[in-house]
Amino acid sequence: MHQKHMRTLLTSFTFCSALMVVGCKAEKQEEGEKAPTPGAASGAPAATGAAATGDTILIETWTDATGNYFKPNKIEAHRGDVLRYINKVGVHNVHFLPDSNTIKTGLPPASEMLQLPDQTYDLVVSLEPGKYYFQCDPHAALGMKGHLDVEKDEH
Repeated sequence: MHQKHMRTLLTSFTFCSALMVVGCKAEKQEEGEKAPTPGAASGAPAATGAAATGDTILIETWTDATGNYFKPNKIEAHRGDVLRYINKVGVHNVHFLPDSNTIKTGLPPASEMLQLPDQTYDLVVSLEPGKYYFQCDPHAALGMKGHLDVEKDEH
C-alpha cells in the first residue's frame, strides 16, 4: 500500500476510534421515559448556558426506508425544558437557521454531527415564546425539518 493511503487509513481509524469512545459515553434513553437533568449523571453539558429547569423532551433522528426525519418533528416546549436529540440511525445534526427563523434572536448554533447510535445532543430551551424551525443540514433538502413551539410561561 502507498504511504499516502496508509496515512489516510490511519487517520480514519483514529477518528472512528475517537468517535466510538465519545459514543460509548452517550446516554441511552427509552422514548417517553423521563430523563435526568443534562450534565448530571451523563456528564453531557447542555448545549446552551441556560439552566435546565423543566421537562426533558426526547426527539429521535432517523434514516430508514421511509426517509430521513425527526421523530417527533413537531414539539411544544417551555423555557427551561431540555430537547434531547437521540441519534437512532444515520448521521444528523440540529440547526436553527437564522434565515428560517427571521426576526428571532438567541438562536443556538448548529450542533455537531450525531454519528453513532444513541449519541445525544441536549438543548436547553432558552428561546423567547414563539414558533421556530430546525433542520438536519445534510438532509434538509430531503425534508428532515422540525418545528418547535416555545409556549409562554404560565404564572
